Amino acid sequence: MRTQTERRTEPADRGPRTRIGAWLARPLTSFHLVVTIAILLTVLGLVMVLSSSSVESVAQDGSAYGKFISQLIFASLGFVIFYIALLIPVRVMRKWSLAAFGFTVVMLVLVLIPGIGTESQGTRGWFVIGPISLQPSELAKIAFAVWGAHLLATRRRDNPSLKEMLVPLVPAAMLVFVLIVLQPDLGTTISLAIILLALLWFSGLPLKIFLSVLGAGVVGALTLGLTAGYRSARIQAFFNPGDDPQGMGYQARQAKYALADGGLFGEGLGQSRAKWSYLPNAHNDFIFAIIGEELGFIGAAAVIGLFGLFVYTGLRISRRSADPFLQLLTATATAWITGQAFINIGYVVGVLPVTGLQLPLVSAGGTSTATTLLMFGLVANAARHEPEAVAALHSGQDGRVSRLLRLPKPAPYIPPRPRGAAVVRRAENKRVHPVRAERAQRPQPRGAVRHDEPRRRVPDGGRRGDDNRGHRGHDPVSERGRATRSRDARPGERGMRR
Repeated sequence: MRTQTERRTEPADRGPRTRIGAWLARPLTSFHLVVTIAILLTVLGLVMVLSSSSVESVAQDGSAYGKFISQLIFASLGFVIFYIALLIPVRVMRKWSLAAFGFTVVMLVLVLIPGIGTESQGTRGWFVIGPISLQPSELAKIAFAVWGAHLLATRRRDNPSLKEMLVPLVPAAMLVFVLIVLQPDLGTTISLAIILLALLWFSGLPLKIFLSVLGAGVVGALTLGLTAGYRSARIQAFFNPGDDPQGMGYQARQAKYALADGGLFGEGLGQSRAKWSYLPNAHNDFIFAIIGEELGFIGAAAVIGLFGLFVYTGLRISRRSADPFLQLLTATATAWITGQAFINIGYVVGVLPVTGLQLPLVSAGGTSTATTLLMFGLVANAARHEPEAVAALHSGQDGRVSRLLRLPKPAPYIPPRPRGAAVVRRAENKRVHPVRAERAQRPQPRGAVRHDEPRRRVPDGGRRGDDNRGHRGHDPVSERGRATRSRDARPGERGMRR
């Protein structure tokens, strides 16, 4: 008859009962999930950019593939950056995080200078070199996330105070906020705010302080939204959509019409009517409306499901990682990418005001696509540093993807020694036994024997040898060997003073 302890431990010994559970229990599942999600979202984005931008590309360039080719080039570049991110060691990532963040701040300053930065759609936020355009604010988001995770992970092991958690992280974020608002770019400002809040939340900031920071951020966002002309017009159009249906409310209204036309199964790939100059920025900010029109509710739900799967995967990696830096970085990247995605979907379906945030990896945007793939690469790199994954890779269970990409084996995480540990260890070694210290302070009479010291043995081997000489059975060779052995140290006495 089985005991109660055996019944209690039996389910744990069986392991996963389903195939999905067994697959999720594999050491490299998180890595495969991140790679699969990145590929699916990028391929879906390329297809939908081709479908939604073909009409506008023909009108501007005479070819239906103009914007698609540009997006394809940046997506290919993004996958190269994705592969490079897999090769970066964690220690190198942390070492150069501050320098990378400082470099992006310098770029944000330079882009505001007329003649260096280029203005497009009312925002001076691009460097244009020939056919290539670069948006430094996208790089600043990644650099801030990596540096912030490194800073908080370094200080978290020392039980930091509230001031050490907020300084210099929050002042540095305020500096970047000011530089981006001067462009102006409300969408990037919101993305950076999401990164800051995620860093503070996952680093263990007290709830009251976090709510205070969140409230200050909401007040600041409302102030910015009501002070500038185009931002206040968007907020007014959100609360009163019928006041200006052909002006600021036109884009949001047309997006709802496109979603309504899609129905359950959609009109079919390439069969959208909204892209025929009815819906502005159909290939960029409002590409989710085209997905809903052409692929229907099922296609839109599949996109939401992919981002939901990314939330599960990112938090799984963060929970299973042993390195505090990778825990913070992965959780922050997950909150940033999915937060930006659901804000985009929210204003397309009409539950949020239009902010201009793009749908990650799906909307057309070269710098955004490349930098998002860089962030996915860093998350995949963190997935390969899970303790189970490190053990499996070092034991030869590389898997097809790792062998195909020829990825190096990740180094296992070694917790750093706390500060002051060496000093405490040296102090403990120098500590004297209290009984011996008391005996050392007592005045000892002349000729007294110290019991805490080893007694010295009187070397009488030579006298006994002289007495035995001449007797029967005396062997000079054995006597010489016995004298040699007496001079050797006993086991355990090597290095001791006698």
